[in-house]
Amino acid sequence: MLASAALNRSPLLTQFLSWVSRRAALGVAVWTLFVPMAALVADEAYIVKRGDTVFGIARSYGISSAVLAERNGLSHNYHLYLGQRLTIPGGQALRASASQAKRTPEAVVRIKLPRSIQRAIDRAPVRPGRWQYIVIHHSGVDTGTVKAMDQYHREVRHMEHGLAYDFVIGNGSGMGDGELAVGPRWTKQLDGGHLASEAQNKIALGICLVGNFDDHVPSARQMQSLRALVEALMVRCHLTPAAVKTHQQINIVRTRCPGAKFPAASFLASLEASPG
Repeated sequence: MLASAALNRSPLLTQFLSWVSRRAALGVAVWTLFVPMAALVADEAYIVKRGDTVFGIARSYGISSAVLAERNGLSHNYHLYLGQRLTIPGGQALRASASQAKRTPEAVVRIKLPRSIQRAIDRAPVRPGRWQYIVIHHSGVDTGTVKAMDQYHREVRHMEHGLAYDFVIGNGSGMGDGELAVGPRWTKQLDGGHLASEAQNKIALGICLVGNFDDHVPSARQMQSLRALVEALMVRCHLTPAAVKTHQQINIVRTRCPGAKFPAASFLASLEASPG
């Protein structure tokens, strides 16, 4: 009887064991699928190095400086010290995403200049043939305002007319990200103060983007504002894309400006490909 009952139950037992096996296999598959994803979104530790800024670190991970500061309880002035340990929220996932973005060519995004900026460009008393070049610079530091630059150029560089550039483009630290400012050298059509050659300053407009592009690339909004500004100046001054240069390309004294990570080649090539 016992042997007979065992034989009768063996199909049920077989089905049960098969079901358990399938459930176990499914569990292993789900665990295999989700564990790597969980690892990707884990926070990452970062040790502050010499020259680091909150803005620069946040930019490298594709997050805002405010998020980074809040996550680490930083004071309102974002002060860092050498060797400080920071927590990057979802650091590994953000770094992977940023790496993928670098490999993916970006479409050219065009924006319209703010009305006030376009008006300043149109109203300036530009003489025919006055300007032959448009020169792109970076400030070399990750925080900046027109007022601070003007003060530095007056008091340290002893420039009579202050701010050396015709236009400044902010990066979100001191000025808005992509914010455009017009300097008096443009509105009054004064010679520039941004090149080592006095002769070049008489024929070259200067645009400065706030940031240190030896450490990181400009923001997308900065590049969009730069493109809109350069194209408007080309029209206003009757210039071709060949007239647009980086500081490094035109300066008579060797310089790294606007930095190794400024996308000079692709930006200048895209001007050549611009319609019209």
